[in-house]
Amino acid sequence: MCHALLGDASLPRRLLEMDEDLAAQARGRGCGECGGGLHRSDYPRKPRGAAEGLGADFERRSSFCCGREGCRKRLTPPSVRFLGRRVWLSVVVTLVCVMVHGASARRARKLREELGVDRRTLERWRRWWREELAATRAWREVRGKLRGELEVQDLPHSLFERFEGSAREKLLALLLLLSPLSHSEVMAGRCAMAR
Repeated sequence: MCHALLGDASLPRRLLEMDEDLAAQARGRGCGECGGGLHRSDYPRKPRGAAEGLGADFERRSSFCCGREGCRKRLTPPSVRFLGRRVWLSVVVTLVCVMVHGASARRARKLREELGVDRRTLERWRRWWREELAATRAWREVRGKLRGELEVQDLPHSLFERFEGSAREKLLALLLLLSPLSHSEVMAGRCAMAR
C-alpha cells in the first residue's frame, strides 16, 4: 500500500501544488517583521529520493524576501516537499519510516536497497522521529492539534494511522500537518530543543 505511493507519478505534482498554496498564503500575509511586501527569492535544492523527470520545480525551495528597505528579512514558507534542511524529500523520509515499522530485517533491507537509503541514514531518520522531533516546541504545537494519546516510539507510523482515507490521503494529511516544521521561523529558533 505505502510502497505504491513512492511510485505514484501524480504524487509529486500534488505535493508541488500544495507547496505553492502554502507559499501563496505566506506571501499574502507579508513580512512578519515589518508588514512589508514580499518578493520571490527561491533557492536551489538537490533533493534525494525524487523520481527522474520531475524537472526544475523539485530543485527549488520557495522563499521570499521583504521588499522594504532596511528590513529585507527572509521568509521560507512551510513545505510538504521538504523537512527543513534534510536532503531527502519529506515523502521518502516519512514513508520509509512508516513502512519499516514492524518490518522484518529482510524486508527493511530490501526497502533500503530499492531506494538507495543507507542503513545508518534510516536509523538516523527513525531516531529523529522518536527522539529529536518529540523534544521540540514545534512538535508540541503540532501534537496539540491531535486528540488522544500518541505513541512517540512508533512515530511516524502511529501518526500516519491517525488519519482516515486512502494511504495517499493519509500521507498528504500527515505531510501537511508536519509542514510548519519546515518553516523559516521554526528553523531559526522555535524548533530548538525544549531543554
